[in-house]
Amino acid sequence: MSKARTALAVAAMVLWVGAAQAADCRGETFDGEGYTVCEVDLTQDTVRLFLQHPQTGTPLGSFAAIEQLLRPEGKALAFAMNAGMYHADRRPVGLYVENGRELAPLVTREGPGNFGLLPNGVFCLRDGRADVIEARRFSEQRPACRDASQSGPMLVIEGALHPRFIENSDSRYIRNGVGTSPDGRRAWFVISDRAVNFHTFGRVFRDHLGAWQALYFDGKISKLYAPRLGRSDIGFAMGPMVGAVIDATAAVD
Repeated sequence: MSKARTALAVAAMVLWVGAAQAADCRGETFDGEGYTVCEVDLTQDTVRLFLQHPQTGTPLGSFAAIEQLLRPEGKALAFAMNAGMYHADRRPVGLYVENGRELAPLVTREGPGNFGLLPNGVFCLRDGRADVIEARRFSEQRPACRDASQSGPMLVIEGALHPRFIENSDSRYIRNGVGTSPDGRRAWFVISDRAVNFHTFGRVFRDHLGAWQALYFDGKISKLYAPRLGRSDIGFAMGPMVGAVIDATAAVD
């Protein structure tokens, strides 16, 4: 094989490996507990939030509804999960922005439940980056997020666990959340295999993945859609959801 052909073959292999690793979901173990981790590079992967059908305004509610919405675009989901707390009618509890439109306002006051366990935060998507930003700091900075979802509590705040987490707490649920790197390039979407407490779940992001900031999405109703893992969780209809969007042809192995 000529040097030119060898170089082309190597380049093609690098591109194929890069594509295979994009929006990658995998099982991992930390401190004896299992998790599914979906990792994205925001400079390569497209991540979007989903709540309502853009024409009808009706809540999507399920991963299947997102797939149906994406199909005419020639797109599909690499993975998706629920992405924030919501009321009974599926309205977001806190800030929600989709494709530049604010559908629900930011909430900075303390309140009941996990959402009100301050500090809480905002998952903010901009071109080429994703950030978890503490809500009151977000209120001061007001970054121009293309998509954003507020939830709470924060799990990791600038490399430190939320100060109110208790190491041996017996409040355990299957939990999911998101963590981001300091440069905003990398994001990790994580769901626990079994019920864990906040302290344990926060340490997955800080000590195992090295996330600088991390935000809790929810427990009890936590669900994941990861077709390449053969996983499509079902249950209650959801409010905000987040997904990595790929070309439909790439979704077929």
